[in-house]
This record gives sequence, structure tokens and C-alpha cells, in this order.
Amino acid sequence: MIWNMNWTFLLLAILFETVGTTAMKMSSGFTRLGPAIVMGICYILCFTLLTLALKQLDVSLAYAIWSGVGTALITIIGIWWFNESVSTLKVISIVLIILGVIGLHISSTGDEDQSKVSQAQNSSTAINSDTKE
Repeated sequence: MIWNMNWTFLLLAILFETVGTTAMKMSSGFTRLGPAIVMGICYILCFTLLTLALKQLDVSLAYAIWSGVGTALITIIGIWWFNESVSTLKVISIVLIILGVIGLHISSTGDEDQSKVSQAQNSSTAINSDTKE
């Protein structure tokens, strides 16, 4: 994986989604104006950055990372900040989400390698057909 601005956009989208969701909880159903405004701003930034990331990243991979990492972070924040319950099943579920994201990333890396091989073969075929003429 080569790090570029698309991954930075995705990372920032995850950050703003996490802050926005935390602010959503803190807004107490829109009864507290400050957190509600923070939530709105964060979600606008989140979806803008996610859209920019999707210009180059596969939607299946980017969305899985965005939702999976965001879910894991929000679960941790809920347990730590909002004193939500923690159970073995909850921990196992978060680990499975993270493993799923890793699996998708590994599978998409293989797709990229296969795509490069196909492109190289197509280029070679095009060059060979040009030289035969």
C-alpha cells in the first residue's frame, strides 16, 4: 500500500465521523445546541473527506475501513467516556470487525496486483500487435 492523500482523507473522515458521533450522544437528542452544531459540522467534513477519498480508493475497501474503524472507536469511546457496558461478546465482535477490515484490505491489495499484471499484459499485447503491422 502506498500512502497518499486519499488515505489521509479517509483517516480524517474517520476522525470527524468519530467526533461527530460522540457529539451526537452529547447533544442529548438535539437538546444541547453546542454538541449538535459540532455534530453537524463534523458530519459535513466527514462525508466531504470520504467523498474525496473515494476518487481513487475502492468503495468496498474505503467504506469497510471507514465504518469498521469508526465502529471500533465509537465502541471504545462509549465504554471509556460514557461508561457503557463491556462484555466478552462485545470485545470479540470488535475484534471480528477489525479482522474483517484487514481481510478486505489484503484482498484488495491482491486485486491491485492482479490489475497491474493485466495492464502489463494488455500493454505487451498492444506493443506486439503494433510491431507486427
